[in-house]
Amino acid sequence: MLETKNLTIRFGGHVAVAGVSCAFQPGTLTAIVGPNGAGKTTYFNLISGQLPASSGEVWLDGENLTRLPAPVRTRRGLGRAFQLTQLFAHLTVLENVRLAVQARRGKGLRMLSVWLSHKELIDEARAILDRVRLGSRADDFAASLPHGDQRKLEVAMLIALDPKVYLFDEPTAGMSVDEVPVVLDLIRALKAEKKHTLLLVEHKMDVVRELADRIIVLHQGKLVADGDPATVIASPIVQEAYLGVAA
Repeated sequence: MLETKNLTIRFGGHVAVAGVSCAFQPGTLTAIVGPNGAGKTTYFNLISGQLPASSGEVWLDGENLTRLPAPVRTRRGLGRAFQLTQLFAHLTVLENVRLAVQARRGKGLRMLSVWLSHKELIDEARAILDRVRLGSRADDFAASLPHGDQRKLEVAMLIALDPKVYLFDEPTAGMSVDEVPVVLDLIRALKAEKKHTLLLVEHKMDVVRELADRIIVLHQGKLVADGDPATVIASPIVQEAYLGVAA
């Protein structure tokens, strides 16, 4: 479904992502691991269109997306959750999700002027909020939510877009121990549907072990390991460089 071919980006003389070629299939979850500065988030930015590639290509369902801007890639089916939440801070929780539902259905973003005329959009948005356990906060402004609930709201908006590909960049970062299972359960449920391609950047190896079908390892922008979790985690390069265990 999703493929990168020799994907590369240079910032001056620094190569942040160096010729990464990978294919990702529907119904699978791939964890992308590596030390800070390895190029994981930059790789996501290249896939989703936040950054233009210096060379290489991004393909989705046989279509070359490389020259398309981020909003068009989203409409093609690439959904992205960021390390830092991207919300409409001064709209309510319900309005944030309703706008995502509305965008997916192609009704345009006419904001509050269409609010009362689209009851079906509101009902779907409420159902998604219940799914992420934010139903009781529907009328609160997004800016008023604690960090953990803002992360859940961003996942709710991503679910509302119903993308073909989910790109989760450290989805549990900054969340309390009690909040983490909610987001992990959502990711687990999306994986169980077997129709989405999921990519996950995550530093918590216990989360990676539990959720991933496959792990790829980036180091200095290069793909240095790719395989099933047990094999990759046991490999000398991961044991020594990423888990701090001598080979």
